[in-house]
Amino acid sequence: MFGLFKKQNSSEPYFPFTTDIHSHILPGIDDGSPDVATSIELVKGLKNLGINKSVATPHIIGDMFPNNAETISKAKDILQQELNNQNIEFELSAAAEYMLDSFFLDLLKKNEKLLTIKDNIILTEFSYSSAPQHVEEIIFEIITNGYSPILAHPERYGFAHSNYKIYHRWAELGFLLQVNLLSLTGYYGKEVAKAANYLLKNNLISYAGTDLHHARHMGALSHPKNQQIFKDAMSHRDWNIFS
Repeated sequence: MFGLFKKQNSSEPYFPFTTDIHSHILPGIDDGSPDVATSIELVKGLKNLGINKSVATPHIIGDMFPNNAETISKAKDILQQELNNQNIEFELSAAAEYMLDSFFLDLLKKNEKLLTIKDNIILTEFSYSSAPQHVEEIIFEIITNGYSPILAHPERYGFAHSNYKIYHRWAELGFLLQVNLLSLTGYYGKEVAKAANYLLKNNLISYAGTDLHHARHMGALSHPKNQQIFKDAMSHRDWNIFS
């Protein structure tokens, strides 16, 4: 595991941004890092790629990961303390990745303060299992409650692969689309890579992120071949929007 995170000696790695707005590096609260030791190794891997700031975004899913501001803040504080103990300089903050489910809609109805990436910007996702229903109503509720939604990894929703017009519709409704870097490499499959490249070529992507969960992700992000893919696909614009 640890050898995956060493810098390549031949040259500095290429990475399109220095601030990561989508990761699961907080310990023990979702399907990302299981413990503090793993979180530290993931942070070290990010630093080796030139990332010096991360907005950790653990899942909030009503029937699976019912996290809240308290659980997320506690996990962040635990990781921050260990970063301090090891004298690791890394700017850590936390928000959430909200599943657009009934639990989320209840939060809006209760006027719960949502965890934002910055200002009023929240990170959201759909279920992979089926096309979402009542998207217009959902984003209406989000926007009227004062939030601007980023939609995470639209390229990974298989139900959209047969109809790319849905991506344009989501953007028209007000979703800011965020691509996962590994989607460009074929890590999640050829159809996902095809969709990711379509989104980029059609200027539908506003943000990029690692969606880092574990050592396998880090190994793929660090691979020189994949870094060249990132450079070829993404070097045409500045992705350091949140730096």
